[in-house]
Amino acid sequence: MEWDAEVDVIIAGGGGGGLITALTVAQSGLEVAVFEKTEHLLGNTAASASMIPACNTKFQHQLGIDDSVEKMTADILMKNHNESDPALVRALATVSGEMVEWINDSLQIEMSVVLEFKYPGHSALRMHAPPSRSGLELMKKLKRKVSERDNIYLLLQTSLQKLIQDDTGHVIGIEVSASEGTRYIKGRKVVIATNGFGGNKELVKQHIPEIAVAAYFGYEANTGEGMEAGITSGAATKSLTAYQGHAGINENTGLLVTWGTIMMGGFYINSLGERFANETQGYSEFTREVLKQPEQYGYIIYDERIHRNLLSIEDYKQITEMEAYKTAETVEVLAQKIQVDVERLSITFKNYQQQQNGQADAFGREFFDKSLENPLYAIEVIPALFHTQGGLLINPHAQVLDTNANIIPNVYAIGGSAVGISGNHAYGYMSGNGLLAALGFGRIAGLHIVESLAEEKGGVIL
Repeated sequence: MEWDAEVDVIIAGGGGGGLITALTVAQSGLEVAVFEKTEHLLGNTAASASMIPACNTKFQHQLGIDDSVEKMTADILMKNHNESDPALVRALATVSGEMVEWINDSLQIEMSVVLEFKYPGHSALRMHAPPSRSGLELMKKLKRKVSERDNIYLLLQTSLQKLIQDDTGHVIGIEVSASEGTRYIKGRKVVIATNGFGGNKELVKQHIPEIAVAAYFGYEANTGEGMEAGITSGAATKSLTAYQGHAGINENTGLLVTWGTIMMGGFYINSLGERFANETQGYSEFTREVLKQPEQYGYIIYDERIHRNLLSIEDYKQITEMEAYKTAETVEVLAQKIQVDVERLSITFKNYQQQQNGQADAFGREFFDKSLENPLYAIEVIPALFHTQGGLLINPHAQVLDTNANIIPNVYAIGGSAVGISGNHAYGYMSGNGLLAALGFGRIAGLHIVESLAEEKGGVIL
């Protein structure tokens, strides 16, 4: 074959996972080419709150937070009912702390523990994020670090078409589509980092029909090409029914309403003004509950204390600047403002206020932080698909496996392109699983590539 270019490592996909992989590999001196389908470096990472779950970090130690690989692994497996591969979960839990410290120390992107609240399923305060709590800001900083390196080549509007294998089945490069036509790129290692198939309506209908009617809130370019390229090359897939939903999307602004509104003591009502399920089960599985409701939307009700505590989160700050919520001094006036039945919401509010910490309500909700106080807030929200959680079968090094569970040489898959750690259903998603699988497996793949290429050269890369 006549190649158009040759590098050490090819990365298909310029989201957070792809850039973490590129930076990890480039620090060893290897040449890296990143091919991004769109004209921007965004991906689902940019739409996130940049919160990365990590355990046993120096940031936790400084705050006296007791956490470990064992605890984090157990939490993830408990949330997904032990449906995911424990080896993959442990691999991510193990790398998580080192990765967050590397992002802070080596990439000089400030990280700290999120102290405002715990997300459902986490037994410790382990979310780490930049001060802005903004995925877009995180992507900007990663892009800046990529631009500083002369051994990372970034090509935009260039999409993966297929993997190229030799006669022995080893992956030796990729075919890409660019504005100037088809190009063939040779590489010693290839990383598929193109995320999942949430933006492909037909694939969603095929694999996850229960969420197909919901809005899609992920990156529009996530249409499954990476997964399909892997399948064409003999790769196996797993957990294609898994996904991350979110029940807190404000459609008017296009912004994510943090579930901190719930975990700090707020509650969720349908268009009739009534609660209908346990909000603290998790925002992913709660998405299905909202889809069962009249008109398939609702409101999150919270108060001034919660409002003020969430202003450190960039998306919520923007919601505040746009005044996307309604506020009132009484629940009756609030009901009128959001046009729900006054009597029903008043009864719902009264019943909710009567619950005490440790006392389960009719829906099984046991966590009640504090009673809500006037003034009250309400923001309209809809359920949405955020991204898929199943994909190509991989091992703990992020190497892609075939249908016989054998390694397909030289190819890796990370993030939404690979099977995640959320099991097979919406209930298995725990906050941060998606970003952890993208950045964590990106770090794991990068380190493994550096190690394996060094071994090929007798321990010397440069």
